[in-house]
Amino acid sequence: MDGSIDSEKRALRAELRERRQQRSAAALEEASAGITAQLDRLTNDFGVSSMSCFLSTTTEPGTREFIAAAVARGIRVLLPITRADGLLDWAVAEAEGATAEGMFGMPEPVGELLSPDAVNDVDLLVIPAAAVDRSGMRLGWGRGYFDKTIGSMEHCPPVYAVIFDSEFVDEVPRDLHDQPVSGVVTPTQTIPLNTR
Repeated sequence: MDGSIDSEKRALRAELRERRQQRSAAALEEASAGITAQLDRLTNDFGVSSMSCFLSTTTEPGTREFIAAAVARGIRVLLPITRADGLLDWAVAEAEGATAEGMFGMPEPVGELLSPDAVNDVDLLVIPAAAVDRSGMRLGWGRGYFDKTIGSMEHCPPVYAVIFDSEFVDEVPRDLHDQPVSGVVTPTQTIPLNTR
């Protein structure tokens, strides 16, 4: 990775992380409700029967309410589990599924592990991001898990990143391994991007 790009990414991530930590509980609750409504609409529009999503942290736009609703509607939702080799295993979300702190302190499901290949048959990938730019380039949090997953899929379905409205920006620093997304989901809108 180019040193100047790496520095730009680190600085932008730090700024975005600080902004997220300053959001009030009420603002986060409102964002979660908005994300749920947007993702419900997106899964209906795509006719999704199987998808991946992620368990949001306390400072991310909330996905947990959506995951519970999707499981209740009969959608098979795969949740990521980090591995030391930089790949993701997966577990099927359950209505009352337990969670634990995974590598890097991220919430992860507790359940039967499915291999990295398990995600190959989903209709939609919903992934976290720090920011996404108007060209569809995603700035992740620096570990590369989702870039590797997307880059390794032979038939990648639509990929939507969940962010706050202010994190949809004109441009993010990019490197060769960075993967674009098909669209963004914010608490107020879903924006398809012509990237994939």
